[in-house]
Amino acid sequence: MSRKTILPNIAYDSQRRSYYVTIRRPAPPDGAPRRTVQCYPTLELAIQALDRKGGEEILAQGEDLEKLTLGQWLSYWLEQIIKPSRSASTAHGYTMIIRNHLSPSLGSTQLSRLTAAQVQLYLNRMQAKGLCANTVRKHYMLLHNALEHARKQDLVMRNVSEYVTPPSASDPTHHFYDSETMARLFEILAGTSMEPVVKLAGYLGLRRAEICGLKWNHVDREQKVITIAEARTTVNGRPVNKSTKNRSSIRRLGYAGLADMEELMDRLWRQRQEEMERLGEKYADKGYVICHDGGRPYQADYLSNRLQRVLSKTELPYVTLHGLRHSFASIANSRNIPLFGISRALGHSTTSTTSRIYMHLFDDTHLAVVQAVGQAVEGSGAYEAQENIGEQT
Repeated sequence: MSRKTILPNIAYDSQRRSYYVTIRRPAPPDGAPRRTVQCYPTLELAIQALDRKGGEEILAQGEDLEKLTLGQWLSYWLEQIIKPSRSASTAHGYTMIIRNHLSPSLGSTQLSRLTAAQVQLYLNRMQAKGLCANTVRKHYMLLHNALEHARKQDLVMRNVSEYVTPPSASDPTHHFYDSETMARLFEILAGTSMEPVVKLAGYLGLRRAEICGLKWNHVDREQKVITIAEARTTVNGRPVNKSTKNRSSIRRLGYAGLADMEELMDRLWRQRQEEMERLGEKYADKGYVICHDGGRPYQADYLSNRLQRVLSKTELPYVTLHGLRHSFASIANSRNIPLFGISRALGHSTTSTTSRIYMHLFDDTHLAVVQAVGQAVEGSGAYEAQENIGEQT
């Protein structure tokens, strides 16, 4: 027989190279116990499925809640709370943290017996393994949110993560261009497939997922307005189309009067029409503005890697596509554009988000504001003094 039990309720089929999980459900009042068998390609996924189903059974029955483990609760929280309400990319990120770190380290601990000391030790060990402070803080925030949901559902008396000290956030290294370097980049990439990519990031401040997700039905070529409403990203190796990062990320960006962008968008449209006519039915018309020959859309990682290959052959300093978005904010700030306007153009939910992310760009002494007020007051005072002198004479 090719199928052999290797763990309680988990069997391995050596011929099919698959893992089978047996889920036993309580018998209804007038029937026999029910049993279902599900197949998984890896032992890791089989164990997670068993944890999830076990947790669901405990929570559904409302009995033996003290047996509920942290791993079971995290699986339930991920499936029933996070996935229905968050983006696929966010849920995937949470899944990786739980699967690779939290479950192996703390998953078998009973939820009601989890202590702050255990959580603190986990965070310290993650840092000792070489994870950066910001990554460990993500682990902490995930665990904090999951335990807070457990507290609200009366599964634990308190959220023990509140008594833990996570590592301090470290300031990331920022790489961005000034206007002269940006112009040089545009000049080098003129006429290449990367030209529209860097110009959408540099001129309009788009995220790379927004560049990949931009479609022609969101480009008003007459009014010279681009609506940012979709993003294209990769989740677990598969491309995913989704709405923008948040409601504020849906925005309209005008490029009327910006001759370089006007010429670029008109050229891209003409090239698309010519390509469709040349290839006919072979053209995969998905409506994307930035795409391979033949209409196939790009993936974000491909564009990022392509930019680095191009930069390695030039004298220009290192920058990423997100760094070009960063450059957009920097150049706008250098031209005294108000923070509110920069924030709206970037698609941030609040100006505090913009100031937090781009804090290093803004004058923390607020010198320009102080000088503007001072000059106005001083000018007014000088005018009044002259008036007083005139009255006295």
